[in-house]
Amino acid sequence: MATHNAANERLKRRYFEYLREAARYDESTVDAVAKALHSFEADTGFRDFRQFRIEQAVAYKRHLAARRNKKTGRELGKSTVHFQLGHLKKFFQWLAGQPGFRSRISYADAEYFNLSEKDSRVARARREAEPPTLEQVLHVLATMSVETEIDRRNRALVAFILLTGARDGAVASMRLKHVNLERKCVFQDARDVKTKFSKSFTTYFFPVGEHVSRIVEEWVNYLRRDKLWSGDDPLFPATQIGLNADFQFSATGFKRECWQSASPIRSVFREAFAATGYPYFNPHSIRKTLVQLGEQRCQTPEEFKVWSQNLGHEGVLTTFLSYGQVAETRQGDIMRRLRVPASATQTARDLAMTVLRDTQQF
Repeated sequence: MATHNAANERLKRRYFEYLREAARYDESTVDAVAKALHSFEADTGFRDFRQFRIEQAVAYKRHLAARRNKKTGRELGKSTVHFQLGHLKKFFQWLAGQPGFRSRISYADAEYFNLSEKDSRVARARREAEPPTLEQVLHVLATMSVETEIDRRNRALVAFILLTGARDGAVASMRLKHVNLERKCVFQDARDVKTKFSKSFTTYFFPVGEHVSRIVEEWVNYLRRDKLWSGDDPLFPATQIGLNADFQFSATGFKRECWQSASPIRSVFREAFAATGYPYFNPHSIRKTLVQLGEQRCQTPEEFKVWSQNLGHEGVLTTFLSYGQVAETRQGDIMRRLRVPASATQTARDLAMTVLRDTQQF
């Protein structure tokens, strides 16, 4: 039974190079594309891409819709199917423009990977998950162990993400030189830090409590003064695994290098929240927590603009649309308060104008 097709592998290698260098996709996206293509090939018996027919796309959609998640046993979610078919559609659109395929595959053929309009709407529907409250995150920090060096790193990691709202991928690649304790800020330098869209910007510490800032300061000073690390050393070093006294593999300290991915950071969050009995909140959800805090703290359009910019957003509209959905409980509180007549304020009109200006920039 065939497990691959040599001609297809050569084409995929060219396409992955195109995604990395021309489309500027990150490695995780390229991996997702590779999995989607392999799944489609397996479904067609690894038939040569030159023999592609629209019937294959239709049959694959039908098979994918009936497929079940191996862990849950449930049918694949519409969003999962939507993204997987989207990767295939883009590949065959690219393939239609390659020499030797222009007479075999048309751009219209790739459209057969589309879901129905109804299923597409379901797949694209926003499902807002409630982020943790600031009080919940502070409680997690208060209960985290500080017995070992690794424990202190993990607590400082959670505190740092709350203090800066930095994305986990950026935090994994951050170094000591990027943190300025005197100015209470972090320079997310895209030359070293894996920021979204490779954008460089400065983030000042959010007002989430002096004790949170102190946890981060103590960690940075520990690395610099006690371990004598330099600015080029990692802010959150990877764990060193070795043999312990019982000749079993366990954590023995730190590597003097950054984590290769954000997966260990997500594991720290999972364990920290589970230890307090809370559900798992991923590191990115902290950004939503900070947006909700900003909605309560900011009194003027300029203040919210600064808050948004501190998260790395170029316009407040991004903050409103992507992170700013009001929690249902607060929605009810505000609606009850708005039942009481009040005079219109200039601040509300100014905020509307700020959003309008940002809209015109897109």
